[in-house]
Amino acid sequence: MVTTQPRKQRWTLYNLPVHARRAQIAAHIESEYRDRLKITRRTITLRKGDTVRVMRGEFAGTTGKVLEVDTRARKVTVEGVTVATAKHVEKPRPVDPSNLLITKLDLSDPLRRAKLGSDVAEEEARREGAEKPKKQPKKAADETPKEEA
Repeated sequence: MVTTQPRKQRWTLYNLPVHARRAQIAAHIESEYRDRLKITRRTITLRKGDTVRVMRGEFAGTTGKVLEVDTRARKVTVEGVTVATAKHVEKPRPVDPSNLLITKLDLSDPLRRAKLGSDVAEEEARREGAEKPKKQPKKAADETPKEEA
């Protein structure tokens, strides 16, 4: 539905299905990091494990890993972004993904690396210790282990 009425836009936003909400939790990738990995995409969906920097608000300049992604509220919990409660307990403060800048991606998932479409991302993941799944040769049906006498 394409409409200019704020009422209808809000209604659509509040009633989105989960897969559409997930796609909206995205942030820009830092330009130097993007150039180094030769990524053509400007934004990417946030995931747990990505390293981000808060660009706006009270916690601007704070860098930390994404601890949790809340699709229902469209918010992200970042390590080091906390507020004190009335009982003086530190509690994580959810941040809007539009206020974040991705400084380092979690490239442990081969599907995510393939989505980026960069050989450099593969190399970066290998350097970080993420293993690429090895292809196992298929065994023929008539091959059975032979016993030695």
